[in-house]
Amino acid sequence: MTLKDGTSPGVRVAPEDYETVEAGQRTQIERRRYQMYPRLTATRIAKAARFGTTEHWKAGDVMFRAGEQSDGMRILTRGTVHLIVRNGFGQSRLFQEVGEGHFLGETATLSGKPYLVDAIAITDVDAFLIAPERLRALLIAEAQLGSEIMRAFILRRVGLIQDGSGPILIGSSTDARLIVLANLLRRANHPHRILDPSTDDEARDFLSKTQCVEGQMPLAVLVDGSILRNPDETLLASKLGLLLGFDEAGTYDTVIVGAGPAGLAAAVYAASEGLSVLVFDSKGFGGQAGASTRIENYFGFPTGISGHVLVSRAYEQAVKFGAEIVIPTEVAKLHCAESPFKIELRDGRCAHAKTVVIASGAAYRRPQITGLNESEIRGVYYWASSIEGRLCQGSEIVLVGGGNSAGQAIVFLASYAAHVHVLIRRKSLHETMSRYLIDRVSSFANVTIHSNSAIESVASDEDGVTEVHFCSDGNHTRIPTRHLFLFTGADPATGWLRGCGVEVDDKGFVITDRTGSTESTTANFAFQTSVPGVFAIGDVRSTSIKRVTSAVGEGAGVVAEIHALLTAER
Repeated sequence: MTLKDGTSPGVRVAPEDYETVEAGQRTQIERRRYQMYPRLTATRIAKAARFGTTEHWKAGDVMFRAGEQSDGMRILTRGTVHLIVRNGFGQSRLFQEVGEGHFLGETATLSGKPYLVDAIAITDVDAFLIAPERLRALLIAEAQLGSEIMRAFILRRVGLIQDGSGPILIGSSTDARLIVLANLLRRANHPHRILDPSTDDEARDFLSKTQCVEGQMPLAVLVDGSILRNPDETLLASKLGLLLGFDEAGTYDTVIVGAGPAGLAAAVYAASEGLSVLVFDSKGFGGQAGASTRIENYFGFPTGISGHVLVSRAYEQAVKFGAEIVIPTEVAKLHCAESPFKIELRDGRCAHAKTVVIASGAAYRRPQITGLNESEIRGVYYWASSIEGRLCQGSEIVLVGGGNSAGQAIVFLASYAAHVHVLIRRKSLHETMSRYLIDRVSSFANVTIHSNSAIESVASDEDGVTEVHFCSDGNHTRIPTRHLFLFTGADPATGWLRGCGVEVDDKGFVITDRTGSTESTTANFAFQTSVPGVFAIGDVRSTSIKRVTSAVGEGAGVVAEIHALLTAER
């Protein structure tokens, strides 16, 4: 899919309510425009009005601009408003005209994150402004109306992603630094475009007018015209208003470290039951599951669902119930000796909580392979999203790993790559991969499984990986490739727990099923660690089943234990 100016949007999202933004999607979105911009009846406006305050705007007034912090959702009771989208190059166009009975906002409105469009009053306008916290109360109190608003918010965000408005990332499509930034925006469902100067005239023209040296690439060009030169994730997120603050002086009922399926599930259930919830994640919501192209064995989705869609829904659901999610934010240390618990962040800020949930997950490790040292080498990936898929278009690639995540990646990449070479240590996939994935992988003519294989070395040049050398059944083979995907053993993200007394096993995974004691009761909590009040769920937990469904179940289950502990302490 291309935009009117011939470029492609920077993000694709997957099916269902976060509608797919691939071939034919624009038509699909247009067919649902009546759901994107529904006109509320007078009865529904009256129900919503008790949550808001009245506003008046003169014709020609700018009600808000993209990048400004959101005041909340507005319901128009009189007048006409134009919603204008802009990109980093200063280009703008009319996105939607709305009038009496329509409401303004999209998913960012729930948490007060910045607007993504400009709103201009074309005539005199009367409106009700509903602040984010009151909006969340409205969604819960008026379930039917809340459902209509949430559906519209999600579809509007999808429309903006499809439109390709917002910041523009400029750099080589193979630059690891650009890929990191693109993945941040993809995970956050933030509209953007990616332009490669080697293939895009508009990017070359922009660079010719901008004083920029090689070390300053990639660039992030924001809608206000400012240019970030080789920014890291935190700087870009901060400038886009994605990094929210939190109450550093107060005490939360629970702080959840990790926003993968387990952490998000815990956030949804805890917040929906009235607990105050704060969530941190060093990357973005979704964890490894967020990079899964399609999960076909998840309960209730017979046609499958992409990991990104699943976690996007969970994220919006958690925010809807009032959970505060601060990403990307890295936790440096947990202080278990203090009461309440103290969670120290890498940036120096601190949060305090009555309970802590460890849901920091595990990450695929970089194997000890000759040529694959600690320095960053282009062309080495630990997940497979649409970004990596486009990079591999028509190429011969190598993928190492035989688990379900590897299987999902193989199925996805096979539709892009000319050939996928899969290296596994075992004799076959049957011991490590689900049957449905084995059947799917086996159906591709451009996929070769190299069993009993081990990588011996990786060759590279200044542009990245050039060859993978491996041994299979005693035969030494080399495959020329620019793309190496590693889905090997995972290391738990537990470094921030050192010194706090939380017991881990010999591989670093958190041990649970400890006895939690209070003055009034003693109970066995399946997810409690060796420190009472500190729980662990999902992939980071020792003996856990490394599946999305199990992680979600543990996220729901830990909330019951938190409730029991907090009730006993009252």
